[in-house]
Amino acid sequence: MSIFNTFFRPVKSQEDQPLVKDQFRALKNLPPFFRMVWETSRGLTFASIILRLTRSALPVVMLYMGKLIIDQVVWHINNKNTDDLTPLYWLIAIEMGLVVTAEFLSRAIILVDSLLGDQFSNASSVQLIKHAATLDLWQFEDPTFYDKLERARRQTVGRVMLISQVMSQFQDMITIVFLAAGLVAFNPWLLLLLVVAVIPAFVGESYFNERSYSLSRSWTPERRELDYLRYIGASDETAKEIKIFDLSDFIADRFKRLSDRYYDSNKKLTIQRALWGSLLSFLGTVAYYSAYVFIVLQAVGGFITIGSLTFLAGSFNQMRNILQGVMSRFSQIAEGALYLQDLFDFLAIKPNIPADKKGLPVPKPIQKGFTFENVGFKYLNNERWAIRYLSFHLQAGEKLALVGENGAGKTTLVKLLARLYEPVEGRIMLDGIDIREYDLTELRKEIGVIFQDYVKFQMNVSENIAVGRIDARNDAPRIETSARKSLADSVIAKFPDKYGQMLGKRFSKGVELSGGEWQKIALARAYMGDAQLLILDEPTSALDARAENEVFIRFAELIEGRTAVLISHRFSTVRMADRILLLENGEMKEIGSHEELLALGGKYAELFNLQAKGYV
Repeated sequence: MSIFNTFFRPVKSQEDQPLVKDQFRALKNLPPFFRMVWETSRGLTFASIILRLTRSALPVVMLYMGKLIIDQVVWHINNKNTDDLTPLYWLIAIEMGLVVTAEFLSRAIILVDSLLGDQFSNASSVQLIKHAATLDLWQFEDPTFYDKLERARRQTVGRVMLISQVMSQFQDMITIVFLAAGLVAFNPWLLLLLVVAVIPAFVGESYFNERSYSLSRSWTPERRELDYLRYIGASDETAKEIKIFDLSDFIADRFKRLSDRYYDSNKKLTIQRALWGSLLSFLGTVAYYSAYVFIVLQAVGGFITIGSLTFLAGSFNQMRNILQGVMSRFSQIAEGALYLQDLFDFLAIKPNIPADKKGLPVPKPIQKGFTFENVGFKYLNNERWAIRYLSFHLQAGEKLALVGENGAGKTTLVKLLARLYEPVEGRIMLDGIDIREYDLTELRKEIGVIFQDYVKFQMNVSENIAVGRIDARNDAPRIETSARKSLADSVIAKFPDKYGQMLGKRFSKGVELSGGEWQKIALARAYMGDAQLLILDEPTSALDARAENEVFIRFAELIEGRTAVLISHRFSTVRMADRILLLENGEMKEIGSHEELLALGGKYAELFNLQAKGYV
């Protein structure tokens, strides 16, 4: 196999992508990218263009001023005239002014690009956050989706440099036009030599950029695992388990094995890139000095002046460096455009449950309630049904308790009720109309949910409670009333900054709460909204039996007239509900009041009596 075939043999990425062809195809991402940049800040984008246009003309003007200075010096030497050097001083002053102007413009360009890059990074991050909020819950439970999300996150910061690169490309291309005009006027063959000098390096950069992109993309899942291992290996949330179970060596070794594999793959590519880059750069250097010798011979033969020699040699050298930079930067831009596709791919993901679709207004008040009609649901890539053949009616104003062993489908049921999932089979009705017909945003405002895996936001107390109705975050009386209803006010009273106290240890002056204290804060969120349906998914699991009973008694008093769904493993608590629905393997096993289910003597009675024995 020849060296040519060895170097240019086809390389396939994980997505089976071709080489240079894909880079050119990726350039289609630049127009929408710069539309985003323009929308981020029109003023800064326009300023960057004007500054670069001005800066692009200076190199050829400065070279020409150098030619005039040298020719003027040679004239004075040949004529032995040192009496009047004023023209020479003026030329030097003009060149100095051009140098100062070029320096000022370069710094101004760096400043504008930095500000524009920061604004774009912030704006694209906001866009990413808002778009992610529109997507379905099941999508966040898909590893393939997470890979796309991870790559998109990187692009909100990683593509900031792309702005400067494309702008610099635009500036350098204009500079090349000015420099090329001077070379063509002298000898057009110099441009041919220039092409020979830079093309090999360009091809090499394109090839290795494609391979680098392929390697990076194929390692996305492993990089996520590396980030995860780095996090759990040094985190306040995992520190106890790491110490107790002596996991540091296990995590460090796992991180090292994975990172070494990536290092080895990247090392081979990096070495190849360095070796071939050196060889191709050498070819370019040979072409440059061939042109340089030609120009020198023209000067020695008296065909051009010494000043013209310096102008042409400087122009050729600058054109070579700039053109090489343009070619190399093109590969970087094409690589950036390839990565940019990851951001656009993520933003193109559409939810199955669109939040922007205008639907029917939710009835206020709800008259009949919710009806499950033969509802079935199973998770992505899972053949087992989480919910199947589920039919029951939740009356308006009724308190329904869900019980069952872990994995019975209780949490899945409430997520379907809150329309976080769509049924695979059957339908859910609200007042006789499919809930899919209602406006999604309005529907979710009428359903307050506190899940067992609620988020402990590293924010102050007021913000943590206001999460339940974030548009009322400045309504202090409402927040305080919610805290009082959930019994969180007694916890807050201990804090020096009261409702302004930062919670969690991530930020300065933050305090950590116990599990029970956090749950009272989370419960306060349920009272923030004026929802017609309240769902509590084991919200009191961290409380002792007495505290849980007190919370539920208070809860029953406060939701009088509203519909509620409660999930709890404590049968002493669920007996307060109007009816109890027992789930088993995703199907409804029994439904009725506490007394009715005990009299039935079925599964509920068995579990209740089994738990009751623990208190004897």
